[in-house]
Amino acid sequence: MTGPRVKLDIDSTRDTLGALGLSYAAEALDALLAEAVQAEMPAHVFLNRLLEAERSGREERRVRTMLKSAKIPTGQTLENFDFAFQPAIERSRIDTLATGAWIRNAEVILMQGPPGVGKSHLLCGLGIRAIQLGFSVQYFRFDELLTALRADAHLPPARLKSRKYMSSALLLVDEMGYDPMNREDASLFFRLVSYRYGRGAMVITTNKSIRDWTELLAGDEVLATAILDRLLHRSHVLNIKGRSYRLRDLEDALKG
Repeated sequence: MTGPRVKLDIDSTRDTLGALGLSYAAEALDALLAEAVQAEMPAHVFLNRLLEAERSGREERRVRTMLKSAKIPTGQTLENFDFAFQPAIERSRIDTLATGAWIRNAEVILMQGPPGVGKSHLLCGLGIRAIQLGFSVQYFRFDELLTALRADAHLPPARLKSRKYMSSALLLVDEMGYDPMNREDASLFFRLVSYRYGRGAMVITTNKSIRDWTELLAGDEVLATAILDRLLHRSHVLNIKGRSYRLRDLEDALKG
């Protein structure tokens, strides 16, 4: 008959880390301690490694939580974007945008071009990078955004401030332009753009060129001018032309 298990010093240390809320450090303790003993690691180096395990674990958890909350489609990152296939996009320009300075300055990125050229992929990739940089982000397809705006149409501006499409540091608006808006929807979109102007950054993807926005916005030239005036001030306009990724995949499948 065996006696009660002897509690080792490392068990006590692990329990203390857990009690302090340092769960990632507690999980990494065994492996890091073994490595420290084998490498004769100085105490301060071991401590730094242990704290880094906690920091990186918390950061990964924060990013996962924010990605889920932001509702960004998964799998489309800047790292897996095929710049070689789409030479119309300057990689250096995307790398500059990936620093997030434009988000801090509440600027707008407008991506326009035909379907399938990578606009949505870049939008999602920039949104993911923004979360990694610590910004709050919210993703909407344009039809979803209009649904939310209509549901809140009766609310006064003070009540709208808490809505994610207003309060997020970065608002991602995907696939704008497939259906024209009526006058009520165009007015609601103007209210959104007006509120976020100078307060929050936006990325908008659209298959419409700027000259077609009057038609898109219920044929109201005055309203279209007012919206574009706010969106294009301190903006980054990316005109993306080239082959469709989806057609490329279809061509490859047919060849196979």
